[in-house]
Amino acid sequence: MIAHSASQTEDLGRRLGALLRAGDVVLLSGGLGAGKSVLARGIARGMGVTEAVPSPTFTLMNRHSGAVCALYHMDLYRLEGADALREAGLDEYIGGDGVAVIEWPQRAPEAMPPRRLEIEIARAEDDDARHIRWAAAGGFPPAVLQALGEGNA
Repeated sequence: MIAHSASQTEDLGRRLGALLRAGDVVLLSGGLGAGKSVLARGIARGMGVTEAVPSPTFTLMNRHSGAVCALYHMDLYRLEGADALREAGLDEYIGGDGVAVIEWPQRAPEAMPPRRLEIEIARAEDDDARHIRWAAAGGFPPAVLQALGEGNA
């Protein structure tokens, strides 16, 4: 699918966030400035998070209280491999009592669980537009993809 603005990217995240449940893992891939944090903010809003949702680039993870469960928003950009992820204690929050939204999962691919939703965001020709593709893996609920509609890879 193509999101023609940051608000459309956030709206997609909001729809997705309303469908997620504890234990779900969402992996967000894309280059710098692609819109991963914008989509993550939308997911947070869809989960009922009302506080600010800053990028966790320097803190590695921000925890937010949602209406149904916690949101663990991670940014692995500064990590190198699964060992670094485990040393930081982030593995405890993946697939547990909340929803884990992970930016830059390719920094520790061997630490990502088999059951996940993978989302790739890329800049389109128009500076504000983004190509967004998603695919479920490992038994991630197909109902989530059906509710999101077209655009899945």
